[in-house]
Amino acid sequence: MKYFKPEEFLCQHCQAEGIQNSFVETLDAIREECNFPFVVNSGYRCADHPIEAKKEKPGAHQGGYAADISVRGERALKLIEVAIRHGVKRVGINQKGGGRFVHIDTDPDRVSPAMWSY
Repeated sequence: MKYFKPEEFLCQHCQAEGIQNSFVETLDAIREECNFPFVVNSGYRCADHPIEAKKEKPGAHQGGYAADISVRGERALKLIEVAIRHGVKRVGINQKGGGRFVHIDTDPDRVSPAMWSY
């Protein structure tokens, strides 16, 4: 990991590890090209994480293939553009209110390409 610390990706519910190395490598490459720092709001989530526990099927975070990045405005757009160039085909966007973020994931078991808003 060039730009991130392993603890940034720990499950916020139980501190378990589970992020995929290939995903972090992609995120590092995106960060390098964007040339601005990222704050990871959410990385890996265990099956008991409150958000994951509500789902019928495990999500990309539970598989270790996703991160929610705190970013807004012009930087959000740049993050999305660069992520797509780096092969990310799944993007979720929350650009309203105080908790703005962009979700990116590379989960091979999810419908792709996909884009959604929260």
